[in-house]
Amino acid sequence: MELVNRIERVLDERVRPQLALHQGDIELVDCDGEGVLRVRLIGQCAGCPSASLTAQMLVAEEVRAQVPEVSQVLLLGGVSDGLLAEARELLARRHG
Repeated sequence: MELVNRIERVLDERVRPQLALHQGDIELVDCDGEGVLRVRLIGQCAGCPSASLTAQMLVAEEVRAQVPEVSQVLLLGGVSDGLLAEARELLARRHG
């Protein structure tokens, strides 16, 4: 849990402010015991053509510099669980 907290702190202090400039954010999906961090870009950054570059240049560099236990950062595609929940709620209201 301490590792996840350290990663979240780096995301909060160094990554999210940069993504917020583009109306985006990042979701920490998982960090396994082998140092592989899985993240998902959300907001305007989710569909951005530069998403993989952002993940490599911003996220990976910042996280690995501050949390050396992270060996790799993987950018996951798809829709976040939060967005899916919102969509389901909207559909339920429309059809309920």
